[in-house]
Amino acid sequence: MRAEAVQVVARARVVRQTRSLVVIGVLAVVMFAVFCVSLSLGDFKIPVVDVVKTLFGGGDHATEFIVNKLRLPRALTGLLVGAALGLSGAIFQNIARNPLASPDIIGVTYGASAFAVFAIVTLGLTGVAVSALAILGAVLTAFLMYVLAWRHGVSSYRLILIGIGLGAIATSITSYLLTKARVEIAQQALVWLTGSLNGRDWENVRSLAITFVVLVPCMVFLAQQLRILQLGDETAYGLGLRVEASRLGLIVIAVLLAAVATAAAGPIGFVAFVAPPIARRLTRSPGPAMITSGLLGALVVSVSDLVAQHAFGDTQLPVGVVTGVVGAPYLMFLLARANRVGSGG
Repeated sequence: MRAEAVQVVARARVVRQTRSLVVIGVLAVVMFAVFCVSLSLGDFKIPVVDVVKTLFGGGDHATEFIVNKLRLPRALTGLLVGAALGLSGAIFQNIARNPLASPDIIGVTYGASAFAVFAIVTLGLTGVAVSALAILGAVLTAFLMYVLAWRHGVSSYRLILIGIGLGAIATSITSYLLTKARVEIAQQALVWLTGSLNGRDWENVRSLAITFVVLVPCMVFLAQQLRILQLGDETAYGLGLRVEASRLGLIVIAVLLAAVATAAAGPIGFVAFVAPPIARRLTRSPGPAMITSGLLGALVVSVSDLVAQHAFGDTQLPVGVVTGVVGAPYLMFLLARANRVGSGG
């Protein structure tokens, strides 16, 4: 009887792993297709076949200039930003065991936005300086959130509530700064606040790539600890895990991923919020589904940017407008469902 139970569990695990691999493969193919289409469209349209040839070094000089110099940095930035947000959301939601725990809900990106607007409006900064202050704002907000949530340990529910409160404070500061700014400066800040990939260059790509090279190995190292944390603090303590150290390490990684993504493209809303739960549904995995979440985040940003650029004729929208249209109804649905079942989480 025991042997049969072991076989059933083993078969279920194989099925789940196979399904995850299939989902990852399909998402990767779809993402590459959307990526190529985004590179083919513009004032000068290029056939997708020629785009693929150019990406692998086979295009002519004109196509290579348009694809590699003009369009590729924006498309790669979108992929990396989306992947970073998807991974950050997956870490936060699995640590807190709550679908509301994503960096754009619990205040991390709001803190980044407040510091970035302060840099633009008050200090008159642009470019890298704004990005640096955005990262600083995200890190300081997360630090303050963790300190305020600490009561001989960190309760996930308390962490979320304090994060939402800090986000509201940061939003108020941002609004105050915008009301005091000159119209042209406020307009510049508002474009950043919406989340946009316009004008992104290879410097943004390099910054994001370095972030991934540094943080992803750390995330892989802590992935098993994240699985144990999902079982609850008491169980994790019983298994010998240093709960607070593991949680803090994972939060630092998630905050840095969200901060660098926000610094590169502004606060693109709801990507970190919607990607992880969709990933878990697709894979039917009780685990964090990190790879799937990252791929879904990249796909959401790429598709949203494609729609924002080409779906409204000559009018180009910031990518954050499109992700907001997708994510806001999902947030309302989630809150309504939680209210029906009488759960705040």
